[in-house]
Amino acid sequence: MDENFDEQNKLPELKLDAKQAQGFLSFFKTLPDDPRAVRFFDRRDYYTAHGENATFIAKTYYRTTTALRKLGSGSNGLSSVSVNKNMFEIITRDLLLERTDHTLELYEGSGSNWRLVKSASPGNLSSFEDVLFANNEMQDTPVVVALLPNFRENGCTVGFSYVDLTKRILGLAEFLDDSHFTNVESALVALGCKECLLPLESGKSSECRTLSDALTRCGVMVTERKKTEFKARDLVQDLGRLVKGSIEPVRDLVSGFEFAPAALGALLSYAELLADEGNYGNYSICRYNLGSYMRLDSAAMRALNVLESKTDANKNFSLFGLMNRTCTAGMGKRLLHMWLKQPLLDVSEINSRLDLVQAFVEDTELRQDLRQHLRRISDIERLMRNIQRTRAGLQHIVKLYQSSIRVPHIKSALEKYDGQFSSLIKERYLDPFELLTDDDHSNKFISLVETSVDLDQLENGEYMISPSYDDALATLKSEQESLERQIHNLHKQTAFDLDLPVDKALKLDKGTQFGHVFRITKKEEPKVRKKLSTQFIVLETRKDGVKFTNTKLKKLGDQYQKVLEEYKNCQKELVNRVVQTTATFSEVFEHLAGFLSELDVLLSFADLASSCPTPYTRPRITPPDVGDIVLEGSRHPCVEAQDWVNFIPNDCRLVRGKSWFQIITGPNMGGKSTFIRQVGVNILMAQVGCFVPCEKASISVRDCIFARVGAGDCQLRGVSTFMQEMLETASILKGATENSLVIIDELGRGTSTYDGFGLAWAICEHIVEAIKAPTLFATHFHELTALAHENGNYELQKKQIVGVANYHVSAHIDSSSQKLTMLYKVEPGACDQSFGIHVAEFANFPESVVALAREKAAELEDFSPTSIISTDAGQEQEGSKRKRGYDADDISRGAAKAHKFLKEFAELPLETMDLKQALQQVTKLKDDLQKDANNSEWLQQFF
Repeated sequence: MDENFDEQNKLPELKLDAKQAQGFLSFFKTLPDDPRAVRFFDRRDYYTAHGENATFIAKTYYRTTTALRKLGSGSNGLSSVSVNKNMFEIITRDLLLERTDHTLELYEGSGSNWRLVKSASPGNLSSFEDVLFANNEMQDTPVVVALLPNFRENGCTVGFSYVDLTKRILGLAEFLDDSHFTNVESALVALGCKECLLPLESGKSSECRTLSDALTRCGVMVTERKKTEFKARDLVQDLGRLVKGSIEPVRDLVSGFEFAPAALGALLSYAELLADEGNYGNYSICRYNLGSYMRLDSAAMRALNVLESKTDANKNFSLFGLMNRTCTAGMGKRLLHMWLKQPLLDVSEINSRLDLVQAFVEDTELRQDLRQHLRRISDIERLMRNIQRTRAGLQHIVKLYQSSIRVPHIKSALEKYDGQFSSLIKERYLDPFELLTDDDHSNKFISLVETSVDLDQLENGEYMISPSYDDALATLKSEQESLERQIHNLHKQTAFDLDLPVDKALKLDKGTQFGHVFRITKKEEPKVRKKLSTQFIVLETRKDGVKFTNTKLKKLGDQYQKVLEEYKNCQKELVNRVVQTTATFSEVFEHLAGFLSELDVLLSFADLASSCPTPYTRPRITPPDVGDIVLEGSRHPCVEAQDWVNFIPNDCRLVRGKSWFQIITGPNMGGKSTFIRQVGVNILMAQVGCFVPCEKASISVRDCIFARVGAGDCQLRGVSTFMQEMLETASILKGATENSLVIIDELGRGTSTYDGFGLAWAICEHIVEAIKAPTLFATHFHELTALAHENGNYELQKKQIVGVANYHVSAHIDSSSQKLTMLYKVEPGACDQSFGIHVAEFANFPESVVALAREKAAELEDFSPTSIISTDAGQEQEGSKRKRGYDADDISRGAAKAHKFLKEFAELPLETMDLKQALQQVTKLKDDLQKDANNSEWLQQFF
């Protein structure tokens, strides 16, 4: 915004006389109150906003309230702000594409007579597409969702429907969800939803607040609609108009749902799809299956940096920015956006994408050739959308034509490939291209354009129908040319009569005010003044000369103007006819756009894999219940792409029954977070169909990636860091299956050490024993490493936990200088000490503070190496480092007393006692135990 700030700050003057201002004020008062709506009023040369909208725009975009003006006087005065065209476009883009928490309305009119001409919301951008994407590509397809939650004892059944207005797809789904709405969240992420319709709730129940929180996490704007709009009456009839093909399959699909049809009914009403006849017969409808793709929630999307953020320092900070090397205008970007939100679960489909990427990686010439052709492909999807909505002109048709004539070149480039995947390329691209480019499909469209459009005029930047296309147009064109010749001859004759050189002294002008006129300079005028006054009609005398005409020129000029108008009208009719004919090719171009954008994304993957300094490798993919997750020499693609990074690769071996659950310890800044995230990113990339930044990789397909890596406070929603952490962890415990991947970083640090450790231990044990999902758990609770040892601690002597392994990120401390060096290598075994004070030294803490910290730490925790050496085996005994050593007899005595306390407490008849009696008895038991603790150091730690 800053680069255009000076230009934006040129406030257009608010030019309204008292009568106009009074009329406008009376109209403005009639507008309904809508806190989300930002309303603009088109004043032809500029725009205005008023009331609270004006204050919001002044503070947010001008960053000063001095931009505000007062319309009207006294108590009736209305705060107003004027906005030029450039600033209007910037505000529109920010509100609808970035902030996604407002709707936008544009009014036209004057005085007290204004009408709403355009409105848009983050999910429905169609009326403002010309403003939003005039100079930039449409990177994402906004989707509007409608939810109808039905709360029952065993959970919530959600009626779910969506509409993709760009691709013209309607979807229905119905599913049972948990109290955290994990299914809703993953569906919103997968579809890239920007706006959600919910029925208006009279009382805000806690369930509705939880649903609202899930929508907020996904950056979705909530639009509440009356409950009466959520109805399925006449839905099948309405869909019969919108959906192409027979109505029977539509009726069968809708009848299979209980709540989803009502949600879809609300969507059709909100998006006003039936109001636009251009939609009729152009939509498709499908059942949306939650299990079709890997599920990702908003926390995982953030943790793995999947999509770009406004705070990214460069494009390589996000996976999308790094992988986006697409060439087509917009289409490839949108498909990549979608693929990253919808990783595949089908092994054969993943391998099919990987086969194609491998073919393009191995054949550099083919890859470069195809990318060269794809650069000339326009955004076919958006062009067709404009054509279907009859908002297109010849310019759109010509762009579509220029894209169509590239397809045979792409086809011939693919035909040259004769590698091991030639049969797949033939089946996936060559056969469909063959069908789509025959004389009944795109070739027919190419012929239509070549016969109807005057392609020679394109060099002059003019888009015209060729005169030879229509007899009436040809006649008008020849009349026009004949009149032009006569006017030209008259020009020469007049110059001869006035004895003036043609064009140098006597010029022929054509303007809107007088039509064709002669013009001479003021210097020449005295020479011909006599003839001018007797034989010509002088029209005006100005600095640039004298304009004059005669009856002959006026007659010819009028005839020319009449023919020109007829020619323009004929052109307009023919353009409409060509646009309507082109609209009949919509299905051909939809398929063509699909194949070209898919090819574009796969070539983008191949380009990324082969152009990185350290090449990527093809992963081996196995079904979810087979194989392990083994990444040798794995790297984080986004981190290694930063200029200042020399990345140290690491191995990750998640092996069933051995190291399926990994506890990773080590110093802050040692690389734990990067390591666990890179595993998630590598698996995501593999299931999207891309090569991975590893030396060798074998991946068992995951149905979901859950990631909890550092939570921020959400004070606006009254949620602390720790509460946010617990909410995210609860959704993992409820939503994860044995086929998921769980990534947890630093759990339990937002509360007291004992509470945090207890929660972390319980969560680890639950994931290992109940969920059985492969897990990477980075922690500073070194005691957790005892999970990996059958006899490492008190509880584990009774039960064995299988599949837990310890790893640590290594660091070296110089024994003389106590300086810490991070090695960034992940190695087996637990970390033998904490490094917090060393990290404080990195941050240049004052020496006195560091010295005091070491002193206090030494009091609380024994740092001597003898504490971690087992007396009989001389091996590291994880879990003992933070425990003070106790005498075996002391522990035995204390445990007996504690056991006696628990037995007596359990025998109390609490159900028959009143509260006062119960408290007295419990206090007495506690006091007795506290006295016994005087003789047992081990027991004292619990008080």
